[in-house]
Amino acid sequence: MAIAEWRMQGVEFIACNCNWGCPCQFNAPPTHGHCQAVASMRVEHGYFNQVALDGLCWAATFAWPGAIHEGNGSCQVFIDERADEAQRQALLTILSGLESDPGANVFQVFSSTMSEAFEPLFVPITLSIDVDQRLAHLDIPGVLQASGEPIRSPIDGSPHRVRLALPNGFEFLEAEVASGSYQTHSALKLQSQGSHSHLAHVHFTGHGIEP
Repeated sequence: MAIAEWRMQGVEFIACNCNWGCPCQFNAPPTHGHCQAVASMRVEHGYFNQVALDGLCWAATFAWPGAIHEGNGSCQVFIDERADEAQRQALLTILSGLESDPGANVFQVFSSTMSEAFEPLFVPITLSIDVDQRLAHLDIPGVLQASGEPIRSPIDGSPHRVRLALPNGFEFLEAEVASGSYQTHSALKLQSQGSHSHLAHVHFTGHGIEP
């Protein structure tokens, strides 16, 4: 079946509860036996059919009782309040995974693991992402706060740089690893401090990830 023509190109910031590096990236069990994450993106260039998405942000919270692929997950999506009605529906459709080929991107893959999706919220989102410096800040007042910073050497405190490369990845092709923290106050109450985070330049389409 034909899918809508869309793409989202920009930068993403993800923080989860696993140790730095996140064993899930290697198909290993999650650090603590369960998964939770805060995801966010600033769309620099994007569209869904004729609807432009440039400059908009979105965020989401996720929780799974075990490994992601084992399913029974829960999620909630937060859409930039600056988006008009057409843009809101476009972003929600993309994030639902319904207009993507099977396995093409993280939205379609994660959607197949969800048992519960809470109502989306249309909120003010403050999001800054510097991929090269491994710095990020996400704030949705009263809803969630998250941040990313460089991993530091335990010897002299200098920044420690690590990259993840996934040539066949469904979320990113290459990402900078950071130390992340978050606290959420929405339908999913999540918290982690100094755990895994990654930042990446991303280019999503309904057919896969592009460089």
